[in-house]
Amino acid sequence: MSSAAYISRRVVFPDEVRPAAILVDKKSGLITRIAEPDSFGPVAELYDLGDHALLPGLIDPHVHINEPGRTQWEGFETATRAAAAGGITTVVDMPLNCLPPTTTVAGLEAKRAAAAGDCTVDWRPWGGAENGNQAHLESLAAAGVPGFKCFLVYPGCDGLGLLDEPNLRAAMPILAKLALPLLVHAELPGPIEAAGISLAGKDFRKYENYLASRPDEAELTAIRLLIDLCREFRAPIHIVHLATALGLPLIRAAKAEGLPVTVETCPHYLYFAAEEIPDGATQYKCAPPIRSHDNRELLRQAAADGTLDLIASDHSPCPPEMKGLEAGDFAKAWGGIASLSLGVSILATTLGAPCLATETWDEPAKLLTIARLMSTNPAKLAGIANCKGRIAEGFDADLTVFAPEESFTVAPSDLHFRHLISPYLGERLTGRVKQTILRGTRIYNDGAFPSPPIGREVRA
Repeated sequence: MSSAAYISRRVVFPDEVRPAAILVDKKSGLITRIAEPDSFGPVAELYDLGDHALLPGLIDPHVHINEPGRTQWEGFETATRAAAAGGITTVVDMPLNCLPPTTTVAGLEAKRAAAAGDCTVDWRPWGGAENGNQAHLESLAAAGVPGFKCFLVYPGCDGLGLLDEPNLRAAMPILAKLALPLLVHAELPGPIEAAGISLAGKDFRKYENYLASRPDEAELTAIRLLIDLCREFRAPIHIVHLATALGLPLIRAAKAEGLPVTVETCPHYLYFAAEEIPDGATQYKCAPPIRSHDNRELLRQAAADGTLDLIASDHSPCPPEMKGLEAGDFAKAWGGIASLSLGVSILATTLGAPCLATETWDEPAKLLTIARLMSTNPAKLAGIANCKGRIAEGFDADLTVFAPEESFTVAPSDLHFRHLISPYLGERLTGRVKQTILRGTRIYNDGAFPSPPIGREVRA
């Protein structure tokens, strides 16, 4: 008998939270039945989770694993272990900072070779769109990528190039034909270049100067352009890591118009505020930058009310010397925040903030919001909603055991990724992952990784 049952008084289904028993066939890795907690037959393994919430396995569609080519930054082994510790059962890897970038089928096959045998969780690869590679988009789609990532500004390192407006226009009819999303780093260079001229000679140890160097207008002009192109070509557009709340009215209007526009933000934009970032603290640097307290509150509201479709980490680590922590120069430091093992705890903490609600964590609405933002909608974006993203019969038995009321102070031992640098170190979070189950197998259990790597590429 290869069956197992997971019982919880708080199982998070798409539309409700209720007691249930989840029956799993460990051989196939599928959920075979959903039953009442006291009315199912004999099973080989029984796990009574009590009051711990049982969420669908979390999905992070925005992870920079950087392998092959820059494995010293991060690799499949360390990134996917960190993901498992964060309750994540599937990651979707970005087509850059690896070498070669995933802009051709050859680059995709190099990615697959690097991942083989090293993954604790399941994964998918995004393709890359850049100037001049339009001829590769259809072959990449045929080879299995679920969409394409592009930058409208310089990406920050060699590899994937930017996609300027003429090349973006040339790609849009292909994407419309493929019906695959274009994931866009939505900043245009004009406002950034103008800000750079006005800030020449300023002290970039001061966070306020870095913030001024990536103005809201860089995001807003890009969002307007993308919505116009979406309207013209009807190709799906996904705006990654939205940082400016000033873009929310544009996004709401586009959705009301029925345009295929989706948007994500990241845990750091919901948790931190510019006013709280110390000068010289380059562990907080990301692009677009973390903006004001008031901006953060509006993003939190948009996450709760459904304007934002999903939360993704944009886990973008680097070796310590690239963060320049001693020099504290925001202009020179690598722009990326590492948080892969903490995302659901950060979101749970921010959704519990007084500005959003006064309910206790026993209220099911917050668990439903977490599932929507970190599992159901990411599965749709990544093209795997037929097998992952919710607790349902016939779906992969990907489950996250979560203790919503448990608080902890983030320590290096909680991170698990390659370089233990993060602005969350020392922060107090409420909500902790206790176990992570991938296709019926426990891959994370209270700080331990009891299974050998069983992650594989999901080919929908």
